[in-house]
Amino acid sequence: MTRNPDKHRRRSIRLKDYDYSQAGAYFVTICTHRKECSLGDIREGNIELTAVGKIASKYWTEIPEHFIGAELDEFVVMPNHIHGIVMIKPVGVQNFEPLQHKYQHTISKSIGSIIRAYKSMVSHWCKANGHDRFRWQRNYYEHVIRNEDDLNEIREYIVNNPLKWDLDSENPQNARAHSRAPLHKK
Repeated sequence: MTRNPDKHRRRSIRLKDYDYSQAGAYFVTICTHRKECSLGDIREGNIELTAVGKIASKYWTEIPEHFIGAELDEFVVMPNHIHGIVMIKPVGVQNFEPLQHKYQHTISKSIGSIIRAYKSMVSHWCKANGHDRFRWQRNYYEHVIRNEDDLNEIREYIVNNPLKWDLDSENPQNARAHSRAPLHKK
């Protein structure tokens, strides 16, 4: 089947001319395919992770072990998405090669290479462990954190996210889920 550019238009959601491999702090949101709640459930403001959610959390915390210069700040695994802050330090980032195989088209030293490798590793684990239906949504959302106030506001948003699940636009049971609300107020 041939791709029809008029019908299948994909536009980049990245900042034009921004170098995503430069040192900085990045707020990242990664969603499951069709925003299926396959990572866990929220009960009384607390996340109860599924097996896939536990692996997603474990592999997230291991990112700095695979990327020199990458540091993690606040993060949360929600039922159908993950929010996290990744900081890239000036030393640079090395390619992440989990499970001893190479990833094609990975741009080294960028937030994109980190997220691509992370998603790939979770997906590989799922396929190897009987969770064949699990998939990530294409791409991810990112916000370049520009100052300390922005960083602190995002940290608070992440920490409080499970408590606000009933109001979250990513919650499929929320009546507002069809409208895309900003992830955090500025």
